[in-house]
Amino acid sequence: MRQAIVLVGMMGSGKTALGRQLAQRLSLPFLDTDAEIEKATGMRIAHIFEEQGEAAFRGYERTKIAKLLAGEPCVLSTGGGAVMDAGTRELIAAKATVIWLKARLETLLNRVSKDKNRPLLKTDNPAAKLQQLLDTRTPFYNEAPIQIETDVKGFEETVEAMLKAVQNHQNTV
Repeated sequence: MRQAIVLVGMMGSGKTALGRQLAQRLSLPFLDTDAEIEKATGMRIAHIFEEQGEAAFRGYERTKIAKLLAGEPCVLSTGGGAVMDAGTRELIAAKATVIWLKARLETLLNRVSKDKNRPLLKTDNPAAKLQQLLDTRTPFYNEAPIQIETDVKGFEETVEAMLKAVQNHQNTV
């Protein structure tokens, strides 16, 4: 791999699970932006959101992504809202192969409904909030040159589709 692979998409789209498998298949390290931010700040993501707000978190996120992409190639899973920051979008477009992992609202809800560590879903109507986030973010996700649906095929077939798409893309860049 000549450059990093950055996974974007909504919470529950499979960025972590599929990313780990893709990284293993490519013999690359797998990194998760949220985990790296927590390690660097010593704070949980939910705590950053509560204490400092989303804007501060997006700043941490942009800085961490820049550092990670300056290193060796890896598979990097970003937070679902990373694409909302113009600087982050420009950075990942310039330095990585970007894959949007897509999934239907019903699938996303099913995958995240039991996870209490989703600060943006701490609301009376998580489904409406998730739909609103999806509507707002989709135009930015749509900028990704590679788009893979994660709720159509099985896990292994999805990883294989990602692998082929990355190889094709990096051969044409």
